[in-house]
Amino acid sequence: MDSFEFTKIAGAVLSALLLIFGTRVLIEARMPGPPATPGFTLPAAQADAGGGAAKPAEGAAPAADAASGPAAVLADLSKASADNGKALFSKCKACHNIEKGKPKAVGPNLWGVVNRPKASFEGFEYSPAMKEKGGNWTFEDLAAFISNPKGFIPGTKMVFNGLPGATDAADVIAYLAGQSDTPAELPK
Repeated sequence: MDSFEFTKIAGAVLSALLLIFGTRVLIEARMPGPPATPGFTLPAAQADAGGGAAKPAEGAAPAADAASGPAAVLADLSKASADNGKALFSKCKACHNIEKGKPKAVGPNLWGVVNRPKASFEGFEYSPAMKEKGGNWTFEDLAAFISNPKGFIPGTKMVFNGLPGATDAADVIAYLAGQSDTPAELPK
């Protein structure tokens, strides 16, 4: 191979590198810097100009229930549907399983979770906030957690924002209550 062949190869490699890095520099020059605050702000409800009830912002999903929160969930437990809860639990299956004897998934196994001590599933590394909460998973605590995990236990690892509808949360709790060797009786 003569020196002219080597020069052509070196020129081709350098041209390719110049094209790659030059394109990158141009793209980065056109891109804005990092956002001032990370994340995305969800549309909030807007108050009616006539002083009426708040309306969801354009493009926002309507509220699932007029009443929500732990108290509303507990009130709905007496008429909750475990079958509907099983269908709703499909959202939870992305991170949890609910089969006796199965290991943890992304989150802990929820078999027998009702009245079980918090942060007690063997082999799952709970957040410090969950470990500090203490106590058992009562219906009241499950209602609060399922409705708003980060509100009930700030610092929890759970990334799910919760079920906004009291009826849906009550149905999931009814399903969880039956998934145990000794199913928990729902409060009346």
